[in-house]
Parts: sequence; structure tokens; C-alpha cells
Amino acid sequence: MHTEKKDNYIILRDQKDDVVDFAQYLTKIQKSFENENVVIDIQKYGKLNLEELLKFLELSFTHRKGKKSLVVVNDTINIDAVPDEIHVVPTLQEAEDLIGLEEIERDLGF
Repeated sequence: MHTEKKDNYIILRDQKDDVVDFAQYLTKIQKSFENENVVIDIQKYGKLNLEELLKFLELSFTHRKGKKSLVVVNDTINIDAVPDEIHVVPTLQEAEDLIGLEEIERDLGF
């Protein structure tokens, strides 16, 4: 896994070739980044199906429950098919923007 630290979040990228294994691995090590806003960049996998994306659902739920953002970046998934419990955006810029908005909402008590 490759980690890139930004001002108010970290980007996690897989260095292997299996998105399901990556989701399972991140779920196992979630405690190591539980105090960070997280962007999971899985653009390298190209077209994913909803079942593959849903492997990140438990991780997203747990992370957001801890009052931190978790955003998945993939530009091939149909956003309308994705459940509200997981945030998926097509670009890293949109992930950064979403994290900024969620931080503002938390600061305002939402």
C-alpha cells in the first residue's frame, strides 16, 4: 500500500492488483488510520462492479462512525447505484472538496 499525506487527509493506494484484497486489508488495519480523513484511490482498477465497491462498505461505515471522512475515488462506477453509506467520487479533487465540506458540517454540529 502506498500512503500520501495531505493537509487534512491521507490518500491510500493499492500496490497490488486485487481490489477485494485491498478492501479487506484496509478493513483489518483501519485502526492505524482511524483518526485521519481518508481517500481511497482505486482509479487504477478501471471499471469496477458494485459488488467490488461494496467491499469498502463496512470500512466506510466504521470510519464515518468515528466522525472522520472516507471517500473512494473511481470514475467508472454508476454513482446512482452506490448506497449513501459510501462516498464515491470520480476525481481526487472532488474527494478533497467533499472532505472539506464534511469537516465544515462537523464543525457546525451536523
